[in-house]
Amino acid sequence: MKCAVAAGHTETAKSAANVLKEGGNAFDAVVAAHLTACVAEPVLSSLGGGGFLLAKSATGKSVCYDFFAQTPFVKNRETAGSFFNISADFGTVKQNFRVGPGSIATPGTVKGLFSIHKDLCSMPFERLADHASNLAKNGVVMNKFQAEILRIVKPIYQIDSDVKKYFSSDVDGNLLREGDLFKNPEFADVLEGLSKEGEAFFYDGEIAKSIQNVSAGSGGHLTAEDLKNYEVERREPLACELFNNTFIINPPPASGGILVAFAAKLCEAAGLNRFKPGTADYLERLAEVQKLTNKARIEQVMDDQSENRLNELLGDDLINLYRAEISQRFSSGRGTTQISVADQFGNFASLTTSNGEGSGVLVPGTSIMMNNMLGEEDLFPGGAGSWEPNQRISSMMAPGILQLNDGQEIAFGSGGSNRIRTAILQVLLNIMAYQGDIRKATEASRIHVEGDTLNIEGGFDMQTIRHLEKLFKDTEIWDNQSLFFGGVHLVGRSKDGLFSGFGDPRRGGVFLTVD
Repeated sequence: MKCAVAAGHTETAKSAANVLKEGGNAFDAVVAAHLTACVAEPVLSSLGGGGFLLAKSATGKSVCYDFFAQTPFVKNRETAGSFFNISADFGTVKQNFRVGPGSIATPGTVKGLFSIHKDLCSMPFERLADHASNLAKNGVVMNKFQAEILRIVKPIYQIDSDVKKYFSSDVDGNLLREGDLFKNPEFADVLEGLSKEGEAFFYDGEIAKSIQNVSAGSGGHLTAEDLKNYEVERREPLACELFNNTFIINPPPASGGILVAFAAKLCEAAGLNRFKPGTADYLERLAEVQKLTNKARIEQVMDDQSENRLNELLGDDLINLYRAEISQRFSSGRGTTQISVADQFGNFASLTTSNGEGSGVLVPGTSIMMNNMLGEEDLFPGGAGSWEPNQRISSMMAPGILQLNDGQEIAFGSGGSNRIRTAILQVLLNIMAYQGDIRKATEASRIHVEGDTLNIEGGFDMQTIRHLEKLFKDTEIWDNQSLFFGGVHLVGRSKDGLFSGFGDPRRGGVFLTVD
């Protein structure tokens, strides 16, 4: 094996694998995969969204590309048609979102992909778009997971007649189901335009005009000035330690990475490595770590998402305060997808991308669904409409690369809204507990604390569940494993050059190798 890729759909992974077979590097592969995900994973990935790439080159140099959404320059007054409230039904729990034209933030995906291409890629953009273009023209069969995601956010895809046209299986407007063929020929035209004209086609050309017209006519905030002035940020990754292993992860102003790092320090304080994963003692401590991390997020992050403020979260004073609290406690003892690639040259790419849940607004003539980032409560804990103009939106997305003591390196990341940080933390802990076994670490059942509620994924024994129920005021017991608990897709390369990886089945994960 020379290369490896893990992603949320077979076609997404195949597009990366095809590029790697032709001699492309990990960054070529991750760009091709992202473009394909816009077709194969249309609810989770869109050119109307944003994301992050954590790239580590064979030379050891690492950089994080921040192409997440930006708040518009001007906040307009809400109108009756600018926002719609919808509820996403995960089965055991529901989550509320705001969608509509007023929920659209300035998208960064297109500029992000072209920045990555310019800096790191070796193949023409047109070639990287081939697989996505062919898939858009010929169609992709909806698999079980993609059909389920569409069902969960069904209300968004019933708001507008144009949206219904793309995502309906029949003239009656029923949503696409498993086994239906999803065709998107207009997206192939978009890719052709991008291949010829570059990012300007989206930010200062025909698409930009269409976006501005849709926004202006429907009570939205987004303008041509917002699109034209959007910039990709290149940041130094945040370096962290966890039980004498190291990892780098998405830095501030994104909050997901720094909260994972904060939780990692508390895990060390709780002595979590002294307990077997999945046991009552282990989960009790892990739940408390999650609870305190969420408390720190609300108290320390909600009111100020600047880089300096977020960095205080890892300062000695604050860490010692929470370390003391956890030591006393244990004195007895949503629309996001992930692509991970490792190539034969020694490069690693971990890309997490999101369109929120989608705003329910399509750019006319393109089939591009715009994001609903301004309507995401997880991104604005202060409440809907609490955003400040012209600010990079903070995000829970946390692509990263783990380096174990034995020399193995693992690119990781997850989808899952506010569950991203807890999913990643648990998988990292499991990898260390299970001596680098990526599959076992990912398949293990998870927990997630939100406020005073403990969510317990299916798979734990009943005695452990009953123990945890006594510790929390509210518990949600899930019958099975669920996409609610994230979807961590990983690829690894050992010191000897052997590849491994796993695609999380909770979110349709696929793992492929290239010989």
